[in-house]
Order: sequence, then C-alpha cells, then structure tokens
Amino acid sequence: MHIKTAISGPKNTLADIPGITVGNAEDENARTGVTVVYCESPAIAAVDIRGGGPGTRETAALEPHNLVERIDALVLAGGSVYGLAAADGVANALGAKGRGFALTDLPGVPPSPIVPAAILYDLANGGDKNWGDKPPYLTLGSQALNTASTEFSLGNAGAGYGAQSGAIKGGLGSASTQTKDGLCVGALAAVNSFGAALVPGSRHFWAAPFELDNEFGGLGCPENLPFIADDWGAAKINPGARANTTLGVVATSAKLNPSQAKRLAIMAQDGIARALRPAHAPFDGDIVFALATGTDDQQYVDELTLTRLGSMAADTLARAIARGLYEAESLGNMTAWRDYQPD
Repeated sequence: MHIKTAISGPKNTLADIPGITVGNAEDENARTGVTVVYCESPAIAAVDIRGGGPGTRETAALEPHNLVERIDALVLAGGSVYGLAAADGVANALGAKGRGFALTDLPGVPPSPIVPAAILYDLANGGDKNWGDKPPYLTLGSQALNTASTEFSLGNAGAGYGAQSGAIKGGLGSASTQTKDGLCVGALAAVNSFGAALVPGSRHFWAAPFELDNEFGGLGCPENLPFIADDWGAAKINPGARANTTLGVVATSAKLNPSQAKRLAIMAQDGIARALRPAHAPFDGDIVFALATGTDDQQYVDELTLTRLGSMAADTLARAIARGLYEAESLGNMTAWRDYQPD
C-alpha cells in the first residue's frame, strides 16, 4: 500500500517558506516581465548552472568558498541581457532602505544589497522592443519588489509573461511540498525552454508522476508511454543560441550552511530534467538558485535530511515547471497548453 507522506503546502507556492515573498511586474506592450524573490531577512543562498548559455549577475558571489553567504533578493527577468538591469532597480530600492552587506559601518557609506539575477530570452516574441536606450527593466525590477507578497500570479506573469516552452506558451510556475515530520520545500520556475514539457503527441506532462492534487490538470501519464530516443516532441524547431532558459528557485525553512545550499541547488536541477526533454542543452541557460531561511536557534540539518530536501526540491521544481505552463494563456502566436492540440 502506498502511503502519502508528502503534501503540497497551504499556498502550493514558494511563499509557503516563511520569510519569502514574490513580486511580479509586466510590460504587456513589450511582452516581457520581471519576478523578484524577496528575503525578509538575508537568506543563505547558492546557485547551480547547467545550461550552456546562461545570463547572470552576482552568481560567483554565491560560491561557498566566497565571502558573501546571504542575499537580500533574487531577480528573474525576461529581456536577455537588458533584463539584468532589473536587479539594479531592486538593489537601488533595497539600498535606500538600508538593506545590504556592509564591510564598513560609517555614516554616509551605504550598504551593498546582494541581488543575484538570471535572465531569459523573450526578445523575439512579437512584443514591441523598440525601447531605444531606455529598456523597461530597471523600472520593472523596482515595481516587482514593491508588489512582493505571499500571494502572486502564475502563468503569464513576471519573468514568465513573454516566455515560450518548446512549441507552447511558457510561463511562471510555483509549487511546494511538506512532509509529516515538518520538512518544507518551495519552488519557482520561469520556463522558456528549448525542450518540451509534454509527452510526444499528447497533452500529458512529463512531470505527471510528481503531480499533487491535480495541480496541472490531473491527466496523469498516457497508458502507453511513447519513448523514442530522438523524439523530443513539441520542442522548439529552431533552438537558437542563448534563446532558451529555465530559471529555477528552490527554498527551504531548514537551516543550511552554504555548502549544503549548493548541494540542494545541484539536486534540484534534476527537476528540470524530469519536467523537460531535453534539458541543459548548449543553447539553454538553465540555472537553479537555492535559498535557506533557517534561523540561528535551529540546528544545521544532517546529510540524510539534506538528501531528503534535495529529492523533494527536484520533484517540487518539476511540478512548478508543469504548473507554469498549465496556468499560462495564449499570447500572440504562442499557443498555451490549454489551447494546444497535438498533431
């Protein structure tokens, strides 16, 4: 008999992790957007990059052997390289509030907010990108921060607004998992992948085995699961260099040190491979950030607990990816899952 020992959290989003809120902002005319993950208190953070074409800011600072262990916020943005400016808007706003890392505590010397960022490519989705020398991302970053809450939209929202996943509309997804003994993991994904989330010739998600409570349609797996090594189903016809990315964030309320957070990010990458086929290609920018919000009065987790958290994080990220596509709506020439009819 199978006994369910894990359930989704109350909100079934990243915001089920205490101290984490999420904000979105979109430019509907440009068909792009920004998502900010805000840490109410600085959080231990790490990153793992598997895609061959990433676009990032301050990810080197998150390596366990470097000085800075905690961050103030994360930014996921559309706009390719232009989207990295969204982190400036977030850093400016947080610095004005006194948030940030300070080597010197002197009057008139502002702290340095730690705001890593990663971007996806949505420049060719039909939106108006004639912004000259004033791309909207700095403003979108501060707007997204200002909307940060435990309640936020999925699908055509934030960094997922103008995204495309394989042959269908991409989007912003989130999910969470709780166990009976108190472990909790949340995940967030902005999905703009080359690879397909759907089993070839069907509307079934590759992530179906991990679904909880019919969160992305409850279709399950097809009775005769087709598998041909070179059949990627509804992947993008033309991958394009640096034109594809899945941006992921996983978080836990457990107490982790930086090396443990790094292992959590590494294990969570398997969620991308469980939900998308293929994954981590040369022209993908796949990246996963890991956050840990545990407090000083907690004990660091042991290695078995870390292994459980990593496995949960991978499953939860796979669910977040599928949920982002399930919640998306058709936009321009991008057909959403809800309207998609396979050949």
